[in-house]
Parts: sequence; structure tokens; C-alpha cells
Amino acid sequence: MKTIWKIAKAELNTLFCSPIAWLILIIFAFQAGLTFSDLIADQLRYLALNYRPYNLTGSLLVGYTGVYSDMQNNLYLYIPLLTMGLMSKEYSSGSIKLLYSSPITNIQIIIGKYISMIVYALILVVILFAYFIYTACVVENFDYSFALTGILGIFLLVCAYGAIGLFMSTLTAYQVVAAVGTLTILAVLNFMANVGQNIDFVRDLTYWLSLAGRSDKFLQGMICSEDVFYFIIVIALFLSLSILKLKFERSCSNKFEKTFQYVGVLCVTLLLGYVTSQPKLMCYYDATATKANTLTLPSQEVMQKMDGGLTLTTFVNLLDDNFNRGMPQNRNWEIRKFEDYIRFKPEMKMKYVYYYDHADNPRLYAQHPGKTDKEIAQSLCDNYDYDFEMFLSPEELKKITEPKGIDLEEERNRFVYLFERENGQKAFLRIYDDNQRDPFEAQITSALKTMVAEAPLVAFVNGHGERDIYKGGERDYSAFAKNLTFRHSLINQGFSVTTLDLKADSAATDIPENIDIIVIADVREEYTPEEIAKVQRFIARGGDMVITCEPRRQPLMNPLVANLGITFMPGIVVEETEGYAPNQLFLNPTETAMKENQEFYRMVRYGSKLAMPGAVQFQINDSCGFKSSVLFATTPKAWNELQTTDFVDDKPVINPETGERADSIPLVVRLSRQVGDKEQRIFVCGDADCMANSELTTSRNDMPTSNFTLISEIFRELSFNEFPVDDSRPHPYDDKMSIGQGALIWVQIIFMGLIPVGLLAGYVITWWRRRKK
Repeated sequence: MKTIWKIAKAELNTLFCSPIAWLILIIFAFQAGLTFSDLIADQLRYLALNYRPYNLTGSLLVGYTGVYSDMQNNLYLYIPLLTMGLMSKEYSSGSIKLLYSSPITNIQIIIGKYISMIVYALILVVILFAYFIYTACVVENFDYSFALTGILGIFLLVCAYGAIGLFMSTLTAYQVVAAVGTLTILAVLNFMANVGQNIDFVRDLTYWLSLAGRSDKFLQGMICSEDVFYFIIVIALFLSLSILKLKFERSCSNKFEKTFQYVGVLCVTLLLGYVTSQPKLMCYYDATATKANTLTLPSQEVMQKMDGGLTLTTFVNLLDDNFNRGMPQNRNWEIRKFEDYIRFKPEMKMKYVYYYDHADNPRLYAQHPGKTDKEIAQSLCDNYDYDFEMFLSPEELKKITEPKGIDLEEERNRFVYLFERENGQKAFLRIYDDNQRDPFEAQITSALKTMVAEAPLVAFVNGHGERDIYKGGERDYSAFAKNLTFRHSLINQGFSVTTLDLKADSAATDIPENIDIIVIADVREEYTPEEIAKVQRFIARGGDMVITCEPRRQPLMNPLVANLGITFMPGIVVEETEGYAPNQLFLNPTETAMKENQEFYRMVRYGSKLAMPGAVQFQINDSCGFKSSVLFATTPKAWNELQTTDFVDDKPVINPETGERADSIPLVVRLSRQVGDKEQRIFVCGDADCMANSELTTSRNDMPTSNFTLISEIFRELSFNEFPVDDSRPHPYDDKMSIGQGALIWVQIIFMGLIPVGLLAGYVITWWRRRKK
């Protein structure tokens, strides 16, 4: 060990007697200081604008834009300049012969050289630690473990770069060639994740070898044993190759022996990589205070109940617009979407089924007019160089899906995932037509939860002109009820959705017991007494409901809600809003709603409104046994207009003679009572259009709205917080800084001035002492 340390000490002495090592430290410190100063300036600017800081530990240090992340992206430029002379200068100066003739082993030479790089890496870490100390002093509730994990990731990355550079330095006597070679190896290792991804055997090996993003998890606050072992194995690999290189120079070995040992080292490396990357053997530590890299508690509870085997099958239709997501070259990227779940279910299997069948893809069929689905599939295989034999025909596909009760036609033959438990339970998981496309934790967990908990069955009553859940018209309800491509629709949030025709059944038949919630929206035809009786018996047994009304439908709706103590009043609610018709209402949640529901509170915090394009006032009679809670109401300036009907050309005014008066009018109310051991909940809304397709897809630049918050939270309460799955996370605690606007100049002086100048002074002193000697 003494010999190794002597070699390391001599290498450090040589290193710091040259200007390169000092220059890299000075540039590194100045660049980090410049980045940190800009980040502090941004945070001070936000404070001046009265914005609330968010996750300051991440924002200043280890987040996507933090100083550690920024410096990590530039390390590949610095390290090759350090390592290029580790062995190359020994070759070029001839001192390698002295090393070979001395009683020093190859291992001692390489380890000694490498330790000098570790010491240098520690110096870089010390520089970064200065930002750690300052941030910890000025940020309240600083996340220490989060920041330390980021430093660990950078240290391991520098060590890996150093091992690679040391190996390249053993291959040539020219330092520039060694530096360029190191950059080349780093580029190859970063690009390795894209090599051979179409080949099953090669895919996992090259993906594991890839250096790209390995330290990113550390900077996100996650320590994974796979990544730690990756750095250790890669460092050991290149140190071993370096030792072998010196060994073969000092001894006579034939090519076969050399090749055998090099290949042996590589094979052991790949074997260790394979073993350490097995999900069952991987360990995790989430260093963030809020456990931001871990599934939320509701998701963890679902995974704990998921006993037995679990298989995720991806059905990829070549004729669907999203087929490329599931192709072999993208499989590893697909797996990354489910890494958090594999952590809690490491035995989960991944399967892929490739087929071609008719899809809702007008653009594709327009490009291939007159061709059959098979001909189009063959053409696509020719264009993308796919093997047509890997895609099942519709007939072959049905032989696989029909025995299992899988109907892909209901999914419109789109790209879709299917979770399947060992006991035969199944759940579809979809991708969506929005900017993100991929499912989030809420959607994934909702799909899984339907297999461990009973999904609430929501029935939309039809047959009387009610809103349709299958049509895409402006007044219909397909977007939030049955739309496969809308991530927030009920079927994508864990609910089962169906329709209920009260006319189709005999008068003696009650609403089926398996229906948990019924929705009656904008009745246009009168219910018969028998149908009303069915609804009343459903209410009497404790069934939950959502009831929405529209102007001019009050006489048709009132018989249905009479037993609830609700009476829809004639007229239409109006309120003056600049730039909008008087009957276009924008509502805020009430204090009660904000106290009971975090999402309603967020609506107010972010300035979002509930839009109602035409609403009906209703009266509430509490003597019917229900407790009422007002969730949304107008301001005191609104009134129930009884005379005006044309709100484009006419301007409504309050007419006291007809009973019109300005007041705050409740328009969304929750009724609740205890029925047996269950709390019954019924929501009454004075507008049906606020849940319609038109309002959910309307964007107003001057008036942000969040109508879907109302829908999702209503059904969350109706399912007693089971669905949609709550994937919200606590707000990071490090959201306050104890510095003022004048602190920026001191940050710049310290980190852009004193530290770089101090390093420069260190170089000058070292140079002066060496010159005197």
C-alpha cells in the first residue's frame, strides 16, 4: 500500500506542478460560480415578484437546472485533459522503462495513478461542497440527503471518467491522442444505448453498458444499487484493461492469450452487469425529503395487495399511429415508464404482441388509397425494414385474445397495455391524445387498482334526451365519461361506465344492485311515474347520484328531485362579466369546498374558475333528511333572470317587481345522509353544459377555467376517495430563503471571485516554490 501511495503522491506532485490541473480547477470553480449566481438571481427575482419558491435544494443545486447538474454536463471536457498524461508521458519520456525495471507490480502502477485521479475528484467535490454549505445556510428546511446524493453521483462519474482516461493513456505515447481517445470512448458509451436495440440478446447488454444518464438518478435524489454497481464495474473494467495492457508489454504473450484475457474481463463485466441489473436484486434509497422518486402511498398500497404473478402485455398495431412506441428498439425506454412499479413488483413480466388490423388512422389510409390492411402493413414493413412475419394477422390475433376474453376492437385497435394477474384479472392501460401521451402514476395505479378493489360502476341514464356518453357533440359527455384517449375520463381513472335505459325494463324491475352511481343530465322528455319510482327506490336504498339541469328543463327535472328537497326554479342565473354574455358564469369554490378539498383550494390559488354557460337556480329544503354543502356559488352580484331570454342583443336588468334580487346563488351542492352503514352522497348542479365536451375543450386566455376539477372531485367523493387515485405529493419543505436582494453581489464575490482567485493564488504559490527550488 505504501508503494501505491508513493506513486499516487508522485503523480499528484507532477499534476499540480503543471498549469493544466490548476487551470481546470479555476475554470471549473468560475463556471460553477457563474451558474450559481444566475440561479440565486432568478430566485431573488421570483421573491421580488412575490412568487413562492419551490424545491430550492433542487432548483439551486441538484435539479434539472441546478449547479451540480450543469457542471455534470461539462465534466467530459475536463477529465480527458487530466488523464491524457497519466501513462502517455511515461511512454514519451522513457520513464516507463524505469517503472518496469523497479520492483513495482502492474497493479500498483495503475492503482497508484488512479488514486491520484480520485484525490483530484475529491478536490472538485470540495469546490461543489462550498455551494452545499452556502445553500444549507440560506435555505430553510434544506434537503441535506438530496444534495449529498447529487454530490455522490458527480464523484462516481468523475471516477468513471478517470478510469476510462487512464486506460486510453496506456494505449499511446501521445497525450493529445489519449485525450481524443478518451472523448471518443465517452461518446461511444453514451451512444451505446442506441446500439443493437432491435436484437433481443444484444439489447439489454448495450443498454446496460451505456453511460448516458447514469448519474442523473443521483441528481434526482435516488440511489439505486444498479447504478452504484455500474460505476464500480465500469471502473474495475477499465482498470483491469489497463493492468492487462501493462502486463502484456512486460511479458511475451501470444495474440490468443491476450484476446482470451481481454474477452474474459469483458465477459465477467457483462455477467456482473446482468446480475446487478436484475430487478429482484436491486435496492433503492430515495434521498429526497418528500420521497419524490417513490410511488405515493396509495400506489404502494395497491402494489402490496398485488400478490401472485403480474404480466404487462403491450399490444402494438402496426397500422396505429403510435406503433413505434412498442417496437423492439424502444422496449427499454418503455420499461423505464414502469420502473417505479417494478421496484415494488420485481417479478412483473413484460410481453409484446405485434399485429396489424384496421385502425382509426385517416392519415395512413389517405397515404395508401385502395390498399387493404395487409398491403398497407407490408408496405410499412418495407419502409421501416421490419420483418412482416413478426406481425400477426387479425385472424391469428383472435386465436390469442378470444380465449382470454380480450377484445381489442373495443380499444379501437389502438396501442394499448394490458395488465394481467395470475388469477386471470385484467385491466387495460392506454396512451392519450395530449402532449404527454404516456400514462402517469394516477392512470397506471388506477388500472392496477381495479384488479384489487371493486371499480365503481357509473350508469348514465338515457332514453329521455339526456347527454350521450358515446357521441362527440358539443353537449355530449363522451370526453369525461367514455373517451379512450382522454386521460381524465372516468374509464381511465378506474371507473366502470355504462348506460341505463329506464324504459327498457318493466315497472317492477329496480335499478341493478351492481350500479353504484347514476347520472341524470339534462332531461328533455318527461319520466313516467314508474321510472320516477325506480329512481326514488335507488335513492331510498342509498344509491349515489349526479343530477344536472339546464334552463327550460326545470318542470321535467323537479319530479325526480322532489324527495331530495331540491326544486329547480324558473329563469336563468346571470351575472355581469366584462367581455362575456351575462348568462356565462364563472364561479369560485366556496370556503367550505376549499377547506374540504385540496384541489378546489388549488383552483382558487391558481386563479381558475368553474365555467357555466347557462345555469338554473335551485332551492334546498333541508327537512328531507339530507345535509347540504354548497361547493360553488356566484358572487352576491348575480341574480335569477326571469324575463330576458336573448343575452346577445338584450341586456338583463334586475326587476324587483318579479322577485329578482342580487344575491350569491348556490349552483353546485352536495347532499349527504347516513343510510345504514353507508354515507349516501348526491351532487346537484344547476348546469349540465359545464361537464359537456364543449366546455371541457374550451380555452379562454383571459379567464382560465378548470371544469374537470369539479368532475374528478365529484366522482372522487362518490367513490369515497378510492378513484381517481390520488398521486399528489407534499409540497417540498425547502421553500424559503433567508437572504435579501443585496445578497447577490456577495454570492458573485465569493463564488466568482474569491474561490477562483484563491485557486489561482494556490497555483502561483506552487509555481513560485518550485521555481525557488
